[in-house]
Amino acid sequence: MKRDYYEVLGVSRDAADDALKKAYRRLAMKHHPDRNPGDATAEETFKEANEAYEVLSDADKRAIYDKYGHEGLARGGAGGGGFGGGAGFSDIFGDVFSDIFGAAGGRGGPRRGSDLRYLMELSLEQAAFGTEETIRIPSWHDCDSCHGHGTADGKKPGTCSTCRGNGKVRVQQGFFVMQQTCPHCRGRGTQVSDPCRSCRGAGKVQKEKTLEVKVPAGVDTGDRIRLTGEGEPGDTAGMPGDLYVQINVKPHPFFEREGNDLYSSVPVSMVTAALGGELQVPTLTGRATLKIPEGTQTGKTFRLRGMGVKSVRGAGQGDLLCNVRVETPVRLSKRQRELLAQLGATLDDDGARHSPETTTWLDKAKRFFEEHLKP
Repeated sequence: MKRDYYEVLGVSRDAADDALKKAYRRLAMKHHPDRNPGDATAEETFKEANEAYEVLSDADKRAIYDKYGHEGLARGGAGGGGFGGGAGFSDIFGDVFSDIFGAAGGRGGPRRGSDLRYLMELSLEQAAFGTEETIRIPSWHDCDSCHGHGTADGKKPGTCSTCRGNGKVRVQQGFFVMQQTCPHCRGRGTQVSDPCRSCRGAGKVQKEKTLEVKVPAGVDTGDRIRLTGEGEPGDTAGMPGDLYVQINVKPHPFFEREGNDLYSSVPVSMVTAALGGELQVPTLTGRATLKIPEGTQTGKTFRLRGMGVKSVRGAGQGDLLCNVRVETPVRLSKRQRELLAQLGATLDDDGARHSPETTTWLDKAKRFFEEHLKP
């Protein structure tokens, strides 16, 4: 039994045309067979969405369906022409599937060049304060010998005899009529009988170009900088693509970044933690004094405001958070052991006062043993 067409597309019965098209485009791009080779479930969902959109995008068919349902379409509705009338799927294809294949619905015309991606690695300091970097990327340029036409004589190539200049051909696959890139001219719409020897008929040659990239302060891993028009050139009069510079910030020896805040783990001696003191800690701009109060414990975090990273998307600056780790002394001498033992003896006389957390924990442990380990 066929599902309700509105349910298939996931829209309400009063959905406007734009909502129908948006819902259909989402399903079609997700379940198209070219994107899911060998997936029978995706193919079936794709066909179901096609059928639903073909009906609901046609005002006459939609009216029949709303009044009579699937049976009305099968019988032609109230004197209608049946399911097969009106615009076919091939007409819908050119409008909606240009998003999938990147072509202008098979109507020909200049094609935009492909976008390029460049991975730029930066230190945390470069990302935090901004920088200007020089990059070199391979790029395709019009061949000087044939002026970008791909022909030996440098003149414009002739029209492709297979697609007649459209760059697309229609292929029927059962119920559907699909548009595909012309296999003869590969979507160019032209054919070269005598190719240029320098570029072998491609019309393009690869060269290296140098670009200056201004990196704003505050960028982070995953951010992208778009350089408009610096991608691959388009065909003939087609616009060039864009170059996307993707940022990757390298690990830092002192800091870990979360958003605009920086985190640092700071080891503190047992004596300083017990008696208090001051400690010089590194920041992105130099050093800062961290005041350690008496009795500081491991895990205590101190916040140095405004010493993080400036926000790349607005005002404000993050903080530096220093997490304290109290370090137990190692490789003690005999004398140091004796002194530490003497200190421990004095502390044991009033453990609840000097080590409240330890005392509380021991009391809980004692009660646990008494309740659960009875003979």
